[in-house]
Amino acid sequence: MYSILLLEDDEILSQTIKELLESENYRVVIAKNGNIALDLTFETQFDLYLLDVNVPFLNGFDFLEELRDSGDTTPAFFITALRDIDSLSRGFKVGADDYIKKPFDFDELLIRIGAKLKLDEGILAYGDIEYKVATDEIKKDGKTVEIPLVDKHIFLLFLKNIDKIVDKNRLFEMMEKPTDLALRVHISKIKRLLSIDIANIRGVGYKLEKI
Repeated sequence: MYSILLLEDDEILSQTIKELLESENYRVVIAKNGNIALDLTFETQFDLYLLDVNVPFLNGFDFLEELRDSGDTTPAFFITALRDIDSLSRGFKVGADDYIKKPFDFDELLIRIGAKLKLDEGILAYGDIEYKVATDEIKKDGKTVEIPLVDKHIFLLFLKNIDKIVDKNRLFEMMEKPTDLALRVHISKIKRLLSIDIANIRGVGYKLEKI
């Protein structure tokens, strides 16, 4: 499941976008100002940023510029009422991948998001392990490792959040019958089959540490 950070202070619009994207199986986290959005990027690795420009405290341009300066290459779209050429130019200058002018067509937004995320699918590596996102294939030392699909997706979430704590409630979302015991079983199986260590952050979640 792709995770999207939506920076938008218009409550009605943000909820509309969130419901639209969640109906297409995206996970959406809303931030109403740039400072909250910045804090969220330190806690979670998102797959896409959707950014309004005129938001409180830290505007969308400055928010993205700060992330790009720190080395964050996560794809980012501006969704804004600013239509002048200077704003368009600045949006791409600070590192935007796309610039969508309000009002916009929701179907077009879905097409652009889908095209970008599909384009960015590839192989994620962790030590001697490779995860091919498009086919959910995991290889260790070049050999395919057979792992149940739910465990694969849990591991993929860890790969996208290396060295960050993944909240157990987010892991529960990936399970058919979520319980603490069932989650421990999934984590233990992943650790055993891939010979890796996943730290239990008691009462909070789990973390795959950088190597």
